[in-house]
Amino acid sequence: QVQLVESGGGLVQAGGSLRLSCATSGRSFSPYVGGWFRQAPGKEREFVAGIGRSAVDKYYGDSVKGRFTISRDNAKNTVALQMNSLKLEDTAVYYCAASTRLGSRHTRPDEYNYWGQGTQVTVST
Repeated sequence: QVQLVESGGGLVQAGGSLRLSCATSGRSFSPYVGGWFRQAPGKEREFVAGIGRSAVDKYYGDSVKGRFTISRDNAKNTVALQMNSLKLEDTAVYYCAASTRLGSRHTRPDEYNYWGQGTQVTVST
């Protein structure tokens, strides 16, 4: 029902920064909790960051705390992920997701209902 489109992925050197954006298509983002996940080849999908409907509640996976920042602009129907101090191990396909569940602290893939197609982030030396 809800279409999500990610943008902003690419190749960046270790220590650099990248900003990802996720936008809904056809309806607003405001009714949903927003989230970012990532998946490297052969690995499970990993929680990166989540943000509540009002943007007051924001939370992060342990591996990215202090380096990544999630934000949203409900007027523009977007959720963004600012990634700083990137490391080689951050290399993955990054997915935007939306959840219809009550509450806001959703960290598992099965708690999200809608997903984007993903955008590749590659961190090099």
